[in-house]
Amino acid sequence: MSIHIKNIVKRFGAFNALRDVSLEVASGELIALLGPSGCGKTTLLRIIAGLETPDEGEIWFHGEDTTRQHVRERRVGFVFQHYALFRHMSVFENVAFGLRVRPRSERPSEETIREKVHDLLKLVQLDWLADRYPSQLSGGQRQRIALARALAVEPKVLLLDEPFGALDAQVRKELRRWLRRLHDELHVTSVFVTHDQDEALEVADRVVVMNEGRIEQVGTPDEIYDHPATPFVYRFLGDVNLFHGRVGDGLVHIGDTAIRLPHAVEEQPAAPATFYTRPHEIAITTEGHGLEARILGLRRSGHMVRVELERIDGLGTIEAEVPRESWDAGSFAQDQVVRVHPKRLRAFRAPGSTESD
Repeated sequence: MSIHIKNIVKRFGAFNALRDVSLEVASGELIALLGPSGCGKTTLLRIIAGLETPDEGEIWFHGEDTTRQHVRERRVGFVFQHYALFRHMSVFENVAFGLRVRPRSERPSEETIREKVHDLLKLVQLDWLADRYPSQLSGGQRQRIALARALAVEPKVLLLDEPFGALDAQVRKELRRWLRRLHDELHVTSVFVTHDQDEALEVADRVVVMNEGRIEQVGTPDEIYDHPATPFVYRFLGDVNLFHGRVGDGLVHIGDTAIRLPHAVEEQPAAPATFYTRPHEIAITTEGHGLEARILGLRRSGHMVRVELERIDGLGTIEAEVPRESWDAGSFAQDQVVRVHPKRLRAFRAPGSTESD
C-alpha cells in the first residue's frame, strides 16, 4: 500500500503545524518521521491516519484519495507510546479486540479468531503470555502485544507514534532491532514517529527529517548522516563542532589558521562560510598544523575518550572523540596546548548568500 502525501497544510489557530508538506511512501517501505518536539511529525502521522483533517492538501492510499475518509475506512493499525492496552482484558482478548468489534457480516468465526490471535502472539514471540494481563507484563512485552493487536485487523498501513519512547535504553535498542526484523518478514507499509536519531537511522528504510512544520531532508539513513542537506539536519543528527571561516587557494581558513585537508572540502563556497565537523572527525596532535587549543577536560566513555578543548584565539570550544585504543594517555594532559585538525569539513554559505549544493 503506497502513500502519497500532497501539499499538506495544517494550522491550529495562529500556529502553523505543517507547511506545504509532500512525501511519497512506497508500498512495503518503513519510513521514520524524525524531528524535535513541535516539528509537526505527530500531526502528519495523525493526518495519514484520518485522526486529523488537513486545512489544505490531500492524502492518497494506493492511488485512491482518502483525505475525507473516516479513520475506520482507511484500514490503518496504530501503536502508541503508552501501549493503550485494555487493563481488564487478558493478552489474548486485547489482541482479539479489533476482530471481535467488526460488524457481524465481517466478523471472523470464533475458531478463526483463536487461530489468528495465537499466530500473532507467536509472531511477536509472546504466545506463552496469552492468559496474562497487562499489569503482569514488562514495558517491552506490552509494546509487542500492542503491535500484535494493531496487526490483527490486517492493516493496509501501520502507524507507530514514538512506540518505544516510554522504555529504558536497553529495551528500546532490543525492540527496534526486533521491529526491523518483523518488518522484513511482513512488509507492511509503515510510518513511525521518533525524536531518537539512533532509532530512526537503525530501523528505517528512509528517514524524513522535519523542522518547524517542513521537511528538511528525505533520504536513506546513510544519505542523511553522511550528506546532511542543511545545518539543521547536521546539528540534529549528532554532536557537531562549528567553525566560521572561508575557503581559498585550496585551503580552509579558520581564524588565523589555514588548514589543508587530505580530501577536497565538500560544498566549497566562494564566500564566508560556516563549517561543520563531528567530534570523531577531529584529530589531536602535539605538533604540525592546525588550530591551537587547550585541553579543558578528558573523559573516558566506553570505547571512546571525549576531549573538550578551548581555542587559543578565544573563539569557542571544540569537542573531540578519540578511540581508546589509539589514545596515548601519556601524550596529553589537562591544560596542555595542542593542535586540532579537522579530518573532514562540511561547508554552508554564510547567511545572505546562496547555499552551495
